[in-house]
Amino acid sequence: MNIKYLVELSNEEKSFLVYLIAKGKTSARKLKRANTLLMSNNRMSQDKEISLAFNVGTATIYRTKKQFVEEGLEAALNEGARSGMPRCLDGNQEALLIALACSKPPEGLCRWTLSLITEKLIALTELDEVSTETVRRRFKENDLKPWQKKMWCVGNMNANYIAQMEHVLDVYARPKNSAEPVVNFDEAMKQLVSDVAPPSPVKSGQSPRIDYEYKRVSVANIFMFFDRHRGWRKAKATQSKTAVDFAQCMKELVDEHYPDAHKIHVVMDNYTTHTAGSLYKAFKPEEALRILNKLEFHFTPKHASWLNMVEREIGNMNQQCLDRRIESWEMLHKELSAWEMRRNDEQASINWMFNVDGAREKFTKAYANINQS
Repeated sequence: MNIKYLVELSNEEKSFLVYLIAKGKTSARKLKRANTLLMSNNRMSQDKEISLAFNVGTATIYRTKKQFVEEGLEAALNEGARSGMPRCLDGNQEALLIALACSKPPEGLCRWTLSLITEKLIALTELDEVSTETVRRRFKENDLKPWQKKMWCVGNMNANYIAQMEHVLDVYARPKNSAEPVVNFDEAMKQLVSDVAPPSPVKSGQSPRIDYEYKRVSVANIFMFFDRHRGWRKAKATQSKTAVDFAQCMKELVDEHYPDAHKIHVVMDNYTTHTAGSLYKAFKPEEALRILNKLEFHFTPKHASWLNMVEREIGNMNQQCLDRRIESWEMLHKELSAWEMRRNDEQASINWMFNVDGAREKFTKAYANINQS
């Protein structure tokens, strides 16, 4: 018996379908079913017209109407999952694939690739062929990416590590105080290079072209100061980062950048020049002591660069200003000054969310191990 199903959409259902089609952010199958229902509403169009308009089979049109009448709009739009083809890999073969992904790559190679691991799987099994797409899907299902490596900057979380971490986080938690500002400090490196051949200018429909060959000019060190509360940073480019250079930065911090501060809290890492002794190498004892009396150093733990806020601002500098070829010291100083001025005018800052309570919650295992020991 050939049953004909009459589609009668309410105003709310019709509005929803029109919105769904206009938005366009859904699967093509779902859009076709939505258009089918709209054109079938109150016998507006025949099945053949719908089939020609949206390149959809009459069987699909029939099922869509039937599901709408018998089960409702949601069932008509969301067709049930298809059985599809059987999986190419059985349980044992998939387990082998995962084991390969977690193993070391062959000698002479630094990482697995999809094609390489596919070839290895075929060699170790009775499979005649496996597509790299099948391997990719199995990796996606198991959240595996053997071609990637991530660097983790949290070191050995012993008692000293946690003590230093909590101390720095406690310093960050202090409210803004112009008499005792908190300033983060670190260094970065920038290689100065010049073009061998001049780049071609931008043309309509064509990006600027830069020759792959370049000439190394020099290597610059960039000292970076960052005050989160003030929204202030200072990028100072130097030819070296010796103890004398560090001492000069501390003198400028005290005398030029914060002359009215009673005590400046400087958060930095444990680099060899970041010591009070560096000031005695650069200045006479009286001058070194005068500067040190206005400074208080706070050191992040070893392998804990993530604790230094200035690392984020260095990342902003590299991305916004230095991600290009800079050929001279003059250009470097000029560009850094312009970037620094723009960021300071905006008072761009960081919303630091990590605190002592968060550390104790996140690193519960490390804290428990310390208490047990």
